[in-house]
Amino acid sequence: MHGAHDFLKALAMVLCVAAVTSIIFQRLRQPVVLGYIIAGLIIGPHVPIPLVADAGIVQTLSELGVILLMFSLGLEFSLRKLFQVGPTAGITAVIQCSLMIWLGFVVGRAFGWTTLESIFVGAIIAISSTTIIAKAFDEQGIKGKLREIVVGVLIVEDLIAILLMATLTAVSSGAGLSAGQLALTIGRLGLFLVGLVVVGLLVIPRVVRAVHKLERPETLLVTSVGICFAVALLAQEFGYSVALGAFLAGSLVAESGKEKDVEHLVQPVRDVFAAIFFVSVGMLIDPALVAQHWVAVAVLTGVVIVGKLVGVSLGVFLTGNGTRTAVQSGLSLAQIGEFSFIIAGLGLSLNATGAFLYPVAVAVSAITTLTTPFLIRASGPVANFVDRKLPKPLQTFAALYGSWVEGLRAAPPQKTTGARIRRMVRLMVIDAALLAALVIGTSVFLERLTTTVESRGGLGASVARLLVIGLASALAVPFLVGIVRMARGMGVLLADLALPPGEGKLDRAAAPRRALVVTLQLASLLSVGIPLVALTQPFIPGFQGAAVLLVQLVVMAVGFWRSATHLQGHVRAGSQVIVSALAAQTHVGNEEKQEEQLKTLHAILPGLGEPTPVRLEASSPAVGRSLAQLNLRGMTGATVLAIQRGEGGAVVPTAQEVLREGDVLALAGTHEAIDAARAVLETPRSPEAVAP
Repeated sequence: MHGAHDFLKALAMVLCVAAVTSIIFQRLRQPVVLGYIIAGLIIGPHVPIPLVADAGIVQTLSELGVILLMFSLGLEFSLRKLFQVGPTAGITAVIQCSLMIWLGFVVGRAFGWTTLESIFVGAIIAISSTTIIAKAFDEQGIKGKLREIVVGVLIVEDLIAILLMATLTAVSSGAGLSAGQLALTIGRLGLFLVGLVVVGLLVIPRVVRAVHKLERPETLLVTSVGICFAVALLAQEFGYSVALGAFLAGSLVAESGKEKDVEHLVQPVRDVFAAIFFVSVGMLIDPALVAQHWVAVAVLTGVVIVGKLVGVSLGVFLTGNGTRTAVQSGLSLAQIGEFSFIIAGLGLSLNATGAFLYPVAVAVSAITTLTTPFLIRASGPVANFVDRKLPKPLQTFAALYGSWVEGLRAAPPQKTTGARIRRMVRLMVIDAALLAALVIGTSVFLERLTTTVESRGGLGASVARLLVIGLASALAVPFLVGIVRMARGMGVLLADLALPPGEGKLDRAAAPRRALVVTLQLASLLSVGIPLVALTQPFIPGFQGAAVLLVQLVVMAVGFWRSATHLQGHVRAGSQVIVSALAAQTHVGNEEKQEEQLKTLHAILPGLGEPTPVRLEASSPAVGRSLAQLNLRGMTGATVLAIQRGEGGAVVPTAQEVLREGDVLALAGTHEAIDAARAVLETPRSPEAVAP
């Protein structure tokens, strides 16, 4: 009875205080999540307020919040959607996590922490919080492509976190982690996921449809929540996170086609326990410990926000999304959460880290949780600012790059090309693995090798050491060259698929293809190079690995800038051709043939996307505004190549060009960008705005 009383007391205190703070924050027009965290601080044990809830009970209830939030997130993501964003999410997550692990290690060593503590710091700040982002997105009503990309990245990050915990456990226990053990860990994870999905697809959708036919909402709710908890428990029994299991349960339920009804029923229950989760985060905040380690907390908070913004934005953009989507994704993922607590607690339980690291992780998580809603809100203006400040060649490249990747994805599959790409990827991974093994092996056995060379060659210790390092460096060169060559070859092969070479001597797609080759080479190099640097950094004094990668990137950046400049000239020349064609159509009075004419120009001017005409009516909000004021490219990713203006012919627009009624804009970009631009240009203004 005493236990039941404590449970009721803790639950009543959490919900009542959370209700008050959430009402206050709603009145202040601030995110409700912040109110929940403040409520946790109030009822936590670290502030002198006579309202203290049992932390153990609250933590147990908060686990239910995580499970239900992840289940609801899975309901929005059928397995088909998840596979669609898989390549984008995988590359982005690998680049971002590797960059953050490296930055965390560097920061830890700068503070004088041990090598093992620094490795844990990197792992702690590498994984973003699915729970926090899901709640923030729900509050701000964010749907569509941005949500799909971010959630896809989060799921891949959770898988990476599982591998990190297995690796850190082996390393911290002194057993080490061999290649065979790592392969076994990955194999077990893959087998679990495949088995769960296959069996789940056979059973769960059928069960949900059968229960739905009963037309009893309470039965459907109980069944759905039961499936959620059962799959989450199954994942935990296999040593994986309950969050991953709950997400997969939601995705499997979504395959039934009844996910909207289930989501509507689960939402009230989810919201109650999600509130408890965020209160539990607030209860972990200890102001005294934060003050004691405020420098480390401040530095790591800055590293999390800036590092994730750069890493995620880079990955999302390179996989074919626009500047706006890339920046918004980066700012949305700029926080750490539940996995960070788990990893920090793992280090503490294994005696691999000092007691200071757990409160530092909690403080960084709490601060980045507070900043997340504001960063998501600011992501649109920040993306517009970035787009405006880019040099003109980069603006043009960013507007067209997405359409090239879109063309690459739409290219008909070819068995020969697919086999060649898989072979190149395999060779690049093998080169990277052998290079990592060479670097780590040389570092681990450096003293032993130096002693052997010194005794057998009759050399001094310093000379023998330099000889060993020099020999290892010479052996590393072929692997480095192999990685660069495979990246280049893969870029050329993919670029030829997206922008096939023209027949005859005149290759009109040469300029855009060169830019695409360099960019794809850069994406391949980053996808392999950043994880390689992160993996070898603990074994190399200084920043030699990062320096080698930086030199390669600088060389490629020079080539990229040249190709972007050439692309700018190509687009300018193409715009002149479009202008002439539109003017000719006006002269002969064939305005209805403008779209056919632009399609013909697309065939003879590849690399400019698919120029699409859009006419401005009197009610369009674009009328009377310049292109700079409209910021169409920054908002949608589409760019205006040319404008046809009545009998006056057509013009190649500048940023200061004022749009008029009747103008026909030739837009270029991805299909999604052009659809978004149409929505902006064709949405009627309010009567007040149109009235004289």
